[in-house]
Amino acid sequence: MEATDCLTMDGRVVHVRTIRPDDAPALLALHQRLSPRNRYLRFFCAGAALDAEVRRLTRAPDGDHLGLLVEENGRVLAAASYERVGRDQADFALVVADDHHGEGLGTLLLEHLTAAARHAGIAELVGDVLPENAAMLRVGHDIAPGTTNRFVYGTVRITLPTLPDDAALAAVGARDRTAAHRSLRPLLAPASVAVIGAGRAPGGVGHEVLASLRDGGYTGALYAVNPHAGQVCEVAAHPTVGSIGAPVDLAVIAVPAGSVADVVQQCCDAGVRAAVVLSAGLDRGAERDLVASARRRGMRIVGPNCLGVINTDPAVRLNAAFAPVPPLAGGLAVASQSGAVGIAILQASARWGVGVSSFVSLGDKADVSGNDLLAYWYDDPATRAVALYLESFGNPRRFAWVARALARRKPVLAVKSGRCESGRRAGASHTAAAATPDTAVAALFAQAGVIRTDTLGELLDTARMLVDQPLPDGCRLAVVGNAGGLNVLAADAAGTAGLTVPALTPAGRRALPGPATANPVDLGAEAGPDAMADAIRAVAGSGEVDLMVVTFVATRANNSAATLAAVAAAVDDCPDLPVALVAVGLPDAPASIGARRAPVFELAEPAVLALGRAARYAAWRREPAGNRPVLPGIDAEAARAVVRRALATGDGWQPAGVARSLLSCYGVPVVETLVAGGADEAVRLAVVAGYPVAVKAAAPDIVHRSDIGAVWLGLSDEAAVRRAYRGIGLALGQARPEVLVQPMAPAGVELVAGVVHDELFGSLVILGLGGVHTDLLGDRALRLLPLTDRDAAAMWRGLRGAPLLTGYRGLPPVDTAALEDLLLRMGAMAEDLPEIAELDLNPVLAGPGGCTAVDVKLRLARIGAEPETYVRQLTHA
Repeated sequence: MEATDCLTMDGRVVHVRTIRPDDAPALLALHQRLSPRNRYLRFFCAGAALDAEVRRLTRAPDGDHLGLLVEENGRVLAAASYERVGRDQADFALVVADDHHGEGLGTLLLEHLTAAARHAGIAELVGDVLPENAAMLRVGHDIAPGTTNRFVYGTVRITLPTLPDDAALAAVGARDRTAAHRSLRPLLAPASVAVIGAGRAPGGVGHEVLASLRDGGYTGALYAVNPHAGQVCEVAAHPTVGSIGAPVDLAVIAVPAGSVADVVQQCCDAGVRAAVVLSAGLDRGAERDLVASARRRGMRIVGPNCLGVINTDPAVRLNAAFAPVPPLAGGLAVASQSGAVGIAILQASARWGVGVSSFVSLGDKADVSGNDLLAYWYDDPATRAVALYLESFGNPRRFAWVARALARRKPVLAVKSGRCESGRRAGASHTAAAATPDTAVAALFAQAGVIRTDTLGELLDTARMLVDQPLPDGCRLAVVGNAGGLNVLAADAAGTAGLTVPALTPAGRRALPGPATANPVDLGAEAGPDAMADAIRAVAGSGEVDLMVVTFVATRANNSAATLAAVAAAVDDCPDLPVALVAVGLPDAPASIGARRAPVFELAEPAVLALGRAARYAAWRREPAGNRPVLPGIDAEAARAVVRRALATGDGWQPAGVARSLLSCYGVPVVETLVAGGADEAVRLAVVAGYPVAVKAAAPDIVHRSDIGAVWLGLSDEAAVRRAYRGIGLALGQARPEVLVQPMAPAGVELVAGVVHDELFGSLVILGLGGVHTDLLGDRALRLLPLTDRDAAAMWRGLRGAPLLTGYRGLPPVDTAALEDLLLRMGAMAEDLPEIAELDLNPVLAGPGGCTAVDVKLRLARIGAEPETYVRQLTHA
């Protein structure tokens, strides 16, 4: 496996890599340092042959053996290994240095060992543990909380599935968040800060950051590093960070690019725990070297080429950034990959009254990433919502489960740039063409519950509705106000926002003041403060709506101040109802009203659209998370054997027999398919299949066979089969083309389903309307792995053509349970076999009796170095 940096449970950086022969002395020393008690627990005896154990560990890795170790500052702290003992089973062993127990090193190693074993085709690791070895039993439970151990000849046999279930994924996610939070505390809640490169003259980046820290009232110890000054910004200056003579949690580095590496090394030598590198101009190689140096000494880095970091917590008051406007304190955490966009967000949030809990300008993301920050904010009590501006993903697979866990607790909003058509990649199948970079991002956000917006304005509008307001219980919108035209615009926008504007019941209408009798509630321009307040309270108290927009137009004839005060009081009396105010005609409209800070908008449409996003997010939060059901009739080991044999001859498109064999291993129903190499054989096989039959070109690399005359359907006799064979030969320019002969399948709704593998996002499962119109209609749904039962159901329900599956215009409804089962089996196949580069089932015929794939195309490819889905690791620059 590829060497990687990881976090311990207390937030330290360690290195996990494959054991090499030259590790023998260090491994021997590790075992020799074990106490007699721990040596007995590891080997079941006190006099183990340590030389033989070290020789076993240092064997070259192969398909049957792998050894991994954890090291910190060149010292080996723990080691783990497996030895294959059966077709899909291996024994594992683990040893941790006595003075590093309780740091999660054993659990970390087993996460990586099980992942490597899974890639080697091993389904489970087993280990026998003495009953009194409570620490090892806890480690086994941490890795596989859903499994049951059993006694075998006086020992406890621990079984670790190499593909984690939902409980195991939840456990690794919790460990990841804890480690990340502790790792980033020196960055976002430092007890001391040194600004390195703080010049004496105002206007320089270092000087301005130091001034921001001082003026912002930073509560910790503050130092300047400048060898040419005794004091900067009234802060004592030191020639180097090492000369400060006191611990430094955070270094803010603002020196020329050529000096950054030396300064970072000085910080490492001084024991600095985190650094923000504001300097720009480092190439990728220099950034990698920088991060490698920092991680060797356990230091985290933000940047380079960034704006800085901010934490408005009154206990910290950290403004280590050179943004021109300090943010208001509040509940929105912000991470931006662009400094300019970060400044725009901070300025707009201040103007619209959105308070910020913390802000991180990620810059080049050489080390600390958005994933790390999401994990930190999960347990940050000051953060009530998260806003992201992203230009790229380092590890979208980790983002998926970190963001999903956070979004179950707090709203996560994102703007992702790079959505243009030029981002599309070409593909040789319908499935690959559907899985563009932006559709993969959309699927990632949808599954993780991330609220995606097209613009920063929409992001902040939605944040205003989510940071300080309650989540709506449904999508029923009330519109109340004195502005008839605005009421109409708000009601019109509701449909676009996915909201309804329900008619009020007779009881609800009777409670309204004045002449108003319907929703929207138009009180008329002459409505006074009391009428506005009474109407708000009446509609909110009716129990007939879930959200409300209040519209108010100020004129020379009404008392604007009194009306705003009355509306604010009424809104505060409805604490469980999300409310937005649309106010026009006010020269200085407030950003929010009332003690609950209900947001004020200038126009009706943005207010309603923001409420709609809040309602969709709330609906996602109410849904169960979903499960990966146990699917009977799957033979993963046989499937892996099929893939190994196929790849032995090279990557590429596979013959029909390989594709169907693979689908058979996962219980995916496929129309019987026979392969003929000549006209006479095609006729003979047509009799075997049973007339009427279909005859098609067998070449797997043809995308649109019907367009070139390579598909002939409904052939009822020998003459028709011979004509079809000649026609396919002419279409392909071949005298003896290879063809597929199939019985005609029962009629049904034509769908396309498939899998496509992306080196960053992993495998995606795709479903859409199929047949010859699939590219024209573009009606598709995508999901990333792991695929749950709720994902499978949401895929077909989310199609525009979903009514075709539920009995449209008298058609018999499709067996949607069978369709969901097919999707889940494809998801399981994609998890087990990442070598599936493209799998295209088009069409899949769905009917009352089930779903059957008719045409299948499969491309296999070896997997290179990719982000690991189920283990904790830091992203490399």
